[in-house]
Amino acid sequence: MNQLALLFALLLGALVSVPVGDRLKLPAPVLMTLFGGVLAVADFVPNVNIPPELILPGLLPPLLYAAVRRTSWRQFTANKRPILMLAVALVFVTTVCVAFVANAIVPGLSVAAAVALGALIAPPDPVAATSVAGQLGLPRRLVSILEGEGLFNDVTAIVLYHVAIAAAVSGTFSPWHAGLELVLSAVVAVVVGLLLGWGANRLMDLLGDPTLQIGMTLLVPYASYVLAEKLQGSGVLAVLTTALYLSEYATGADDVMTRLAGHTFWDIIDTLVTGVAFGLIGLELHNAIRTASGRWGELIGWAAAVAGVVIVVRLLWLLPATWLTKRLHARRDLDEEIPTSWRETVVMWWSGMRGVASVALALAIPLETDAGRPFPDRDEIVFIAFGVIVATLVVQGLTLPWLVDRLRVQADAEREKEYEKELAVRAAKAAKRRLREIEQVEDLPEELSEQMLRQAFDIGIRISPDMGEEERREAQHQRAKRLKRIRRIQGEMLSAARHEVLAARSEPGMDPEIVDRVLRHLDVRSLR
Repeated sequence: MNQLALLFALLLGALVSVPVGDRLKLPAPVLMTLFGGVLAVADFVPNVNIPPELILPGLLPPLLYAAVRRTSWRQFTANKRPILMLAVALVFVTTVCVAFVANAIVPGLSVAAAVALGALIAPPDPVAATSVAGQLGLPRRLVSILEGEGLFNDVTAIVLYHVAIAAAVSGTFSPWHAGLELVLSAVVAVVVGLLLGWGANRLMDLLGDPTLQIGMTLLVPYASYVLAEKLQGSGVLAVLTTALYLSEYATGADDVMTRLAGHTFWDIIDTLVTGVAFGLIGLELHNAIRTASGRWGELIGWAAAVAGVVIVVRLLWLLPATWLTKRLHARRDLDEEIPTSWRETVVMWWSGMRGVASVALALAIPLETDAGRPFPDRDEIVFIAFGVIVATLVVQGLTLPWLVDRLRVQADAEREKEYEKELAVRAAKAAKRRLREIEQVEDLPEELSEQMLRQAFDIGIRISPDMGEEERREAQHQRAKRLKRIRRIQGEMLSAARHEVLAARSEPGMDPEIVDRVLRHLDVRSLR
């Protein structure tokens, strides 16, 4: 098997792991990590030869962009307090604690190298958190906080990592310079992200075609990351800023095709890139085995100690942080989504899995210092980082579904249903208002006006059938049954139409492009 065949194996595994994970009730990223580990110990599988400096810019931009598309700026602002406590403060605390322990137990490990180790394993992985949490039906408030933490903690950790690496390589360290670098990195990233988001939005308006617009959304995250890094800014924060801007302004209410196709496109990208990323984590087992040759007990002991520090520090931080957030929430009229019980706090604690960013940062550690000497204890740092990642991702990832089930932490289905009904009512009322405005301008026949009024109400019914309970429960129940029957018949009619058009594709003289164009119209009509 060569490198290209290995890539195809990971891509295939990424697709297969989704239905297998659903059937086994296990997160797909965890299964891909295990799959990568199996490939790593197989004799016919080659060692992965990806330059470390390409892993972060190659994998993180599309993963971050896909994650941001599922959220909004409003959610971040509503949860800014808990997110900052996790994504900034906790990253600092974890880095310090890991550095202290690593410096004490690993002989000869310098303080700068220990801080680099702490920084690279401090941030929970945003992809792991959202992938795992999203499949378990957790309350939306917890998913929002986990998403915000996962998306923003890399910004803090990567800056700390670069400062520590620079100190280890050069042998000098300036706290003032480090703080200034952190601030400048954030400012540059936000400016780059906003400018690229604004420019991409204008360019997408000029492109017009949904296919070209979606292609633009794939290029922009990479451009944002690379440009910010080139200007000494945070590539991660730049991508987040660009993605948040585009998610708010890039698509209008009537851009139906762009929204439908873009959603499908990014679901595919997210599934494939996530699978490859976590498969690469498993494949690092090959290098870990080589490093630990003859020193298994010693290295595993160090990795277990550091993993214990990472897990315990997160718990010890979350308990008082959650209590403090609740107190502030109770005293003020804050619109924050916070854990409401100790059970939810425990689930948040156990969801702190490490992943792609930690592996990429570990592999990106330089081989030599400025003095030409080998980087201090580089192999040991990489092994410890891999051990922590496996311990948190596999152990926590495999047991999190069981923990959620035992603690009975689930989303409030009734509350979500009420939100859905409320939006359905608003949608139907907006349609009715527009109909009244049209009637004031155009002379509509009474029969047509009544038909349009029924269709305005049907808009809400199709979103939330329970909306009909507010108006003549029994009559609306019969109407819902009628609508369901109509949709079924319409679906069968459209299915027959699609079969006929597809059959025409193979007829002599028929232009496939025209067939596909007609079929696309039928597909869009089927979704209405």
